[in-house]
Amino acid sequence: MKIIALVNQKGGVGKTTTAVNLADGLSRRGAKVLLIDLDPQSNATYSLGIQSHTLEGTVYEMLKNEASFPDVVIKRGGFDLVPSSLGLATADLTLSGLPGRENLLKDALSNVEGYDFILIDCPPSLGLLTLNALTYAREVIISIQTEFLALQGVRQLWETVEMVKRRLNDSLEITGVVCTRYDSRRNLNQDIAAHVREFFKEKVFNTMIRENVALGEAPSYGKTIFEYKPRSHGATDYGALCDEILKQGEGE
Repeated sequence: MKIIALVNQKGGVGKTTTAVNLADGLSRRGAKVLLIDLDPQSNATYSLGIQSHTLEGTVYEMLKNEASFPDVVIKRGGFDLVPSSLGLATADLTLSGLPGRENLLKDALSNVEGYDFILIDCPPSLGLLTLNALTYAREVIISIQTEFLALQGVRQLWETVEMVKRRLNDSLEITGVVCTRYDSRRNLNQDIAAHVREFFKEKVFNTMIRENVALGEAPSYGKTIFEYKPRSHGATDYGALCDEILKQGEGE
């Protein structure tokens, strides 16, 4: 079972778009997938047409041990979802005093089995929620937008992952970096992509997620790109990224 945290403390880099479409794309290729929305903004949850504010059980209740995994998991198309809620916005305050606070997610999911992939959409910060994801996960995938300032904070993110690996989770590795909103006609995008490859080297996926209007439209319909416009560049690119990730797993 591959447990992957999708992380970047910078917002607007395509992290949630990547999480949602990987979940659907991998499930369409026969994998059993669980997506965990660990972002207080609940963007992944709402993107899939689920109204977070109407739910009684979410990942927040699970972390507080007020609900178990079977109580909160939702079947969504070909994959499962643990939804988020706005209550997570207070997590750093309400959960920080609990014993083993960095292991809350790991403990809540300790008996969860039967999935090929567990994907965790992390908040755009390096706070307690992201720390929980990194303590539980075995792999990290970073989304980086090919725009100016894209690499700002990346070194801090790298150092955070290394710190968690040393102190809390020695199996954690950055196994992939995906460049998003890429336009090959723009010199800046090409330059940023080259800098990303220089920094992360072989960890960068060959697949570039091209700038695609349909990727921005799909969440407003509560759909993944494969449901909304399966013939779009977005669907083609995320399909190729899924294939790379599956091939990566075959080599282990």
